[in-house]
Formats: sequence, structure tokens, C-alpha cells
Amino acid sequence: MLVALTGIGLSAAAGLNAYIPFLLVALLARLTDTVVLPDGLGWMSSWWAIGIGAVLLLADVVLDKIPAVDSVNDVVQGVLRPLTGGVVFAAGAAAAELESSAWVREHAWVTFVAGALVAGLVHAGKATARPVVNATTMGLGGPVVSTVEDGASVGLSLAAVFVPVLVLVLLAGLVVAFVMLRRRRRARRRSAGAAAGDSASGPVPPDASP
Repeated sequence: MLVALTGIGLSAAAGLNAYIPFLLVALLARLTDTVVLPDGLGWMSSWWAIGIGAVLLLADVVLDKIPAVDSVNDVVQGVLRPLTGGVVFAAGAAAAELESSAWVREHAWVTFVAGALVAGLVHAGKATARPVVNATTMGLGGPVVSTVEDGASVGLSLAAVFVPVLVLVLLAGLVVAFVMLRRRRRARRRSAGAAAGDSASGPVPPDASP
């Protein structure tokens, strides 16, 4: 159970920001004994992988806070976040205390696919919600929401590695936030549709009868 929560937490964090959970796992594997990567993912802890991840993180953090550019960035990240989610799920599941070791090693592809799906779902929610935030706040809310998402990614990553049970609480909060934004989007569409209908109908002509 804890192994699954570790993988889910890391991949969900990747859905918000692909590079935060990647760097956390890579640095912990490189500098500590907290995470021990399986042979197939040992490259994650190399300095070149960590360096590239740090540069990409900096670029993503900046681009994701610029209105309009953030939506383009989400399109590009629509491929990278699920891929990273699959990698960190597999790494986290294999590195979490080996209560699942034999099965995980024999079915590594299952953990990769599961991570990609979780990260893809979170990314889809993020990409759907961001235009709503930008539209309703004239772009001012985008940087704030982006910062919150980065913080949530850090929190999910840390919880996944050190306190996996907390992943359930953080994911529940994430779902609530996405649902609220989705409802706001629907309400905004209904309001815009009603306004367009009123405009199309035009003014009622005066009664011309004698």
C-alpha cells in the first residue's frame, strides 16, 4: 500500500511539474541512502541528468507564470509530464522499502504505465483549469496559481517519499481544487451563453398597432 502511495504521489507531483519529483528522487539517490534506484533507472542520479533537470525546472517555472505562454507550455508538457510520471512512479515504487520488491522488479512496465496515467490525469486537470484562471482574472491569477501548483508538487513529492499516507490528503485537496475550477468554468460558459443569447435577440420592437 505504501509503495503504491509513494508512486502515486510522485507521479501526481509530476503532473503538476515534471521536474520537481524527478530532481527530488535523483538528488536523494545521489546524496543519501533514502532512495536506492533500480539498475535500469540509475542514470537518474547522474550529475548530467540532475543538471538537465535543474535547467528544465527553471525554464518551466518561468514560462508557467506568463499568461498565454503558460498554455503553450502546457501543450509541450503534455508529453513530458506523463513520461516523467511513469519514470518517477517506477523509481519510487522500486526504491520504497522492498515490501513489493519481487513483483515490482518483474513488472516494471506496469508501474511506468500507472505513473504515466496518474501524471496525465493531473496534467489534464491543470491544463484545463489554467485558461479559466487566466480568463477570470485577466491573467493576474496565473502566476499565483502556478506558484501554488509548484508548492503542491514539492509537498506531494516530499510526502510520497517520507510520509506516503499524507499523499491521500494532498490528492483529495487537489481534486477539490480542480472540481471547483471546473465548476467555475461551466458557470462562466453558461453566463457567456446567456449574454450572447440576449444580445442576439436584440431589442423588442415597439408595438406599431394603432
